[in-house]
Amino acid sequence: MTIHSEDPFATPDELRSPVRRLRGRMASTVTLWTAGEGRDRAGLTVSSAVIADGDPGRVLGLVDDESEFWAAAERTGRFVLTLLGPEDRQLADRFAGLLPAPGGLFRDEGWTQLDQGPVPAGERTTAGCVVEQARPFGWGLLVEATIAEIRFGAAAEPLLHYRGRYRELR
Repeated sequence: MTIHSEDPFATPDELRSPVRRLRGRMASTVTLWTAGEGRDRAGLTVSSAVIADGDPGRVLGLVDDESEFWAAAERTGRFVLTLLGPEDRQLADRFAGLLPAPGGLFRDEGWTQLDQGPVPAGERTTAGCVVEQARPFGWGLLVEATIAEIRFGAAAEPLLHYRGRYRELR
């Protein structure tokens, strides 16, 4: 068996959207957006997010409008953005739908419930957010939210997404 450095089934570059190829060349911080409580929890891996300073601070992000995450965030009017680190690759893949999640997305790890939604256990940097508005934007949904609460965990290296793969700063 040969191990390929690239996905042998990937669409060739010349057949991909130029906009998607451009976006792939911009390194993005990988975050986890979660909403809901108990059996109604949902989450999504998001790397298209921007934090805007101001009073109040704001979050902008592109999410899948058909995702379970968006249904939960729209229903509750709030969500939690959690910064992910290199040790969270499997967590990111699971919430992106790239890894199986027998028993559900929230089964494997310990979770802490905040007012805005669940967060993975441990010392995490999170932003509890209140949804202000959402509108179609490109192929996704642009979600605008205010930051209601910030919790700082240990200053960890971020998990980055670049050209379809996870990367680290090192």
